[in-house]
Amino acid sequence: MNIFLPAALLFAALESLALWKRWTRLEYIAKPAVMLILFAWLFTSIGLNDAALWFGLGIIFSLAGDVFLMIALDRFFIFGLVAFLLAHIAYVIGFNIPLPEFSAWGLVFAVIVSLGGARIIRRIVTALASNGQSAMRTPILIYSLVISLMLLSAMMKLSDLTWNANAAALVSLGALLFYISDILLAWNKFVAPIQHGRIYNIAAYHLGQIMLIAGVIAQFK
Repeated sequence: MNIFLPAALLFAALESLALWKRWTRLEYIAKPAVMLILFAWLFTSIGLNDAALWFGLGIIFSLAGDVFLMIALDRFFIFGLVAFLLAHIAYVIGFNIPLPEFSAWGLVFAVIVSLGGARIIRRIVTALASNGQSAMRTPILIYSLVISLMLLSAMMKLSDLTWNANAAALVSLGALLFYISDILLAWNKFVAPIQHGRIYNIAAYHLGQIMLIAGVIAQFK
């Protein structure tokens, strides 16, 4: 019986509860537990060879980012940003082993991702300037580009005939939720507060990571 999926979902739910109730001790246990469980699930299911190695690294970098933002969201934000940047780069590499063939669908997905995110990212960058945080514009733009590439790489699996349809759907939706979670975090921090924004951010993030890794395991197992 696979105990990893229900365990990951349980700790993800506990993390959202901890944020809602402001139970710091529970948060310090539940938040890193999700990524540790996903790493154990990946490792015991398909090992860490070839593309799986990069997804494993993505989990580890995500765990580091989780810890930085959990300890001090404002003080360690740039460290968390770098950790998650590395996580997305690892996922991009994992999704592109082997390199996919160019297709018309790839171009369509690229247009969708570009148009979908450009307006929101522009709004966030404008807010940085108006809030006197212009120094963050370049890091945010670089991060936005990389996470968009991660989302595009996952979506391209939908038209990749070497990928199982269910696995492709899982990684695509997971990457989209991961993308949305980062938008919620940035909007809540730099543009305007969102009621229960951190809970929505973390819920989308954890569900995204769980679906992404579940899809990878379904593909390579």
